[in-house]
Amino acid sequence: MRTAVVAGPDAGHAFPALALCRRLRDAGDTPILYTGPGWLAPAAADGTTARLLRGLEPEPGDADLDAGRRIHQRAARMAELLRDDLADESLDLVIADVLTAGGGLAAELLGLPWVELSPHPLYRPSRSLPPIGSGLESGRGPLGRGRDILLRTMTGRAVRAGLRQRSQARVGIGLPAVDPGPTARLIATIPDLELARVDWPVEARVVGALHWEPTDVVLEPPPGTAALVMVAPSTAATGAPGMLEATVEALADLPVRVVISALDRPEGVPDHMVAGAGRQDLLLEAADVVVCGAGHGLLTKALTRGVPVVAIPGGGDQWELAQRAARRGSAVVVRPATAELVRTAVRTVLDDPSYRRAAQRAAGGAQRVVDPVAICHAVVEDAAARGAPEGGRRFDPAPTERRGTEGSADSSTVAPCV
Repeated sequence: MRTAVVAGPDAGHAFPALALCRRLRDAGDTPILYTGPGWLAPAAADGTTARLLRGLEPEPGDADLDAGRRIHQRAARMAELLRDDLADESLDLVIADVLTAGGGLAAELLGLPWVELSPHPLYRPSRSLPPIGSGLESGRGPLGRGRDILLRTMTGRAVRAGLRQRSQARVGIGLPAVDPGPTARLIATIPDLELARVDWPVEARVVGALHWEPTDVVLEPPPGTAALVMVAPSTAATGAPGMLEATVEALADLPVRVVISALDRPEGVPDHMVAGAGRQDLLLEAADVVVCGAGHGLLTKALTRGVPVVAIPGGGDQWELAQRAARRGSAVVVRPATAELVRTAVRTVLDDPSYRRAAQRAAGGAQRVVDPVAICHAVVEDAAARGAPEGGRRFDPAPTERRGTEGSADSSTVAPCV
């Protein structure tokens, strides 16, 4: 199977795409990654063919548009460029990151089946959840449900505006106004961070978090037997300001060993702390607690290895993810980022074994996922069957059972994993 995998340059989206490319290669397929210039060489070093994703740069006038129009108009421009790049690749499938909408549009222009990759939980609005990003638990009782209805009404106008902008962008490049969506959605998260909903899309499946290490360097923790705290500042521009500085100050006088996982050793780090670029998967094997910004990549890396978290969320979806982990008992949320609050949170997690037990439960649940490569193969096979003279069936995952209760998504709630 020849597959184009399309993802933007942000690490939180490029890394899962690179991990999926490796999974495809291991299955004997040929993935071609289209992404930002910074990941072309690392992808090649990892064995994946990578090409520049054109159209990432904003054009004059983009700054004058609202966010929705800017996203969809840029996606339409990117789709036309990408269509030309993909036309001669003899592709069977396109996999497009959820934020890189131009990948799916290009697939439609070429008449190719496509799959959406969400490197985080499903963030589509739901009639049984509060708006995504609020970090709120689903309301219970008349007052709670009424609150959620009110909040969904307040955000509904923006959602409808975004759908209109998407339709306009589609029409502008010759596609029907109505978006049929992808044939399948790969929800690359762990069940513990997913929520049950009454309207789980039948084409969506939780496939587990997709992790990729950008370096082979191994960081050796400080010697000793004290608890090991791994600190991972957010790679997102929306990370909490002052998170690293507050954490270093908080841990400086605690009886713990500290490793800071960062591309470069930050300034002001005490000599007894190890800092720099290194393989996070290996560090997590020895870590007792992780202090991070609650970005999806690092959060799921920790939880899939049973390591509890002190989350210092910034913007974007970090607040939502931090609150989900906290409700499951595997994280303590700190806001604002002060040394006193971070110090207290680290002590709490280290002293209370319930956080480790909750993280270990998350790790066990992370095994209940579907193979994303198998789903991609099924999509291609079904597309071929539909094109055969005798016809065929549209890709349809196994029937799902749904209920609207709050909790992690597993086979007993929305069955996204079977």
